[in-house]
Amino acid sequence: MSLEEYRIDMETCRRCSACKFMPFEKVTGFDRVTVCPSIARYDFHSYCGGGRMVMGTALLENRLDFSDKVMEIIQNCHMCGACDTSCKYSMDMEVIEPMNEIRIKAVETGHTHPEIEKVINNLRKNGTMVPGDPAKRGDWAKDMNLKDFTQDKVDVIYHVGCQTSFNQDMWKLAQGTARILQKAGVNFGIGGAKELCCGGRAFQMGYKEDFMKQAEANMAAIKKSGAKVLVTGCAECYFAFKVLYDRFKLKGELEVLHTTEYFARLIKEGKLKLNNKVDMTVTYHDPCHLGRQGEPYIHWEGQIIIDQVRTFDPPKERRRGTYGTYEPPRDVLKSIPGIRLVEMDRIKEYSWCCGAGGGVTYTNPEFAAWTGKERIDEAEISGAEAIATACPWCVDSFNKAVAQNGSKLKVYDIVELLEKAI
Repeated sequence: MSLEEYRIDMETCRRCSACKFMPFEKVTGFDRVTVCPSIARYDFHSYCGGGRMVMGTALLENRLDFSDKVMEIIQNCHMCGACDTSCKYSMDMEVIEPMNEIRIKAVETGHTHPEIEKVINNLRKNGTMVPGDPAKRGDWAKDMNLKDFTQDKVDVIYHVGCQTSFNQDMWKLAQGTARILQKAGVNFGIGGAKELCCGGRAFQMGYKEDFMKQAEANMAAIKKSGAKVLVTGCAECYFAFKVLYDRFKLKGELEVLHTTEYFARLIKEGKLKLNNKVDMTVTYHDPCHLGRQGEPYIHWEGQIIIDQVRTFDPPKERRRGTYGTYEPPRDVLKSIPGIRLVEMDRIKEYSWCCGAGGGVTYTNPEFAAWTGKERIDEAEISGAEAIATACPWCVDSFNKAVAQNGSKLKVYDIVELLEKAI
């Protein structure tokens, strides 16, 4: 779709400010009521979902152009989708999709940011969103004797992702996942040096064409392999393969699972035995693209009827964040002997972002760090001694926040805790 096709959605916004806050019955205290990091940080309406809807209509009508200030507002957004979810608690309109179209329009008209251009140029040259030699993308698996899904017959593809492949601090997540899959007797393979970036982060930063190239190349390799299941431990990759590829009708019959979903299934089937006690009080952080944005894409074809109100024939079902992946990660944690799970104030579809998304780490690292610190503060108040999550981008963001602010909170990916129990 294009920005013009979301005109009615943007015009539907009545500036009620629901996009800024959790619904009242979800609020547990005065301090944790906002869901949008951008409005919480900059405290001016243009920085919220509703403000960006007004900007979108103004751009369409040439009442506004991509000035430096407009670009600053557009880019100071983690694209976490919290505004979209909170709006849809009571409204039937799209928020995150037109916001993405504003970014796409900016890129198409040559309005970009030099730091993001560096990242995209690296994607075009080396096929990765994280700096690194593509020939070394599979070095994390050295001496593990794993199958290559492009050559060997496998049932499951384990897609590692750029962050885990090139950030050596994250190699333990990939290695732990592979060992757990081996322990469960799963016939899986990896791409290694031939693994391709999913392209999801490029799309969120407005580079639709680059995303499509990555998506088409990925699906061509997957279809050639014959594998029917793809498992990934990266929430950004999960969102790309499960939601975006489906949105653009590329996914086909491929089953896309997050590692926590797959591990929860293996535990339930008795293929993983958790015998070791992990004595720890843990709180869980819902990654934005595993949770609210990980909800399956809903295709709709029909007629939009404009009268006193806008209606759809047949009725149009909305993605409201309700059916994101929330329970499998918690089920895995609850299955680990000794783990005591406590919850933060903002969870599931109203979870606060870690700060790693939307390109903000490149355009405004101070804002990204502030967002991460807010979540670490919230985790500490929960009484937990550790925060567990299910995405390497979140792990990286929280590790930086802990180090920068002298927090004693421990940071884990769920795969690390699960391997301790196995």
